[in-house]
Order: sequence, then C-alpha cells, then structure tokens
Amino acid sequence: MNASVLLAALGLALILEGLMPLIAPQGWRRVVAQLMQLKDGQLRFYGLISVVLGLLLLFSFL
Repeated sequence: MNASVLLAALGLALILEGLMPLIAPQGWRRVVAQLMQLKDGQLRFYGLISVVLGLLLLFSFL
C-alpha cells in the first residue's frame, strides 16, 4: 500500500464523518448526546464492531 492510497482512504473517512453534521446538525447533536450517555464498555464494544467491520471490508477488496 502506498501513501496515496492511505491518503485517499483518510480523505474518504473524513468526508463520510463530515456528512452528518453538514446535512443534519440537529440529528448529529442528538446522536452525540446519546453517545455521551453510554458507558465506557458499551462505547468500546461499538468501537470494536466498527474496527472489525472496517477490517472485513478492507480485506475483502485486497
């Protein structure tokens, strides 16, 4: 993997992360407020699921 692929992936991640606050800022605030109510273990679990799904997607294209 070269640097341009890594930068393209980072750029795509930033675009996807920025869509929700751009399109629906109030909904984004509600989601963040709900996330703030979760316990650390719950957040870690959702983070783990996200990482695993991301890795599965990444390796399915390699």
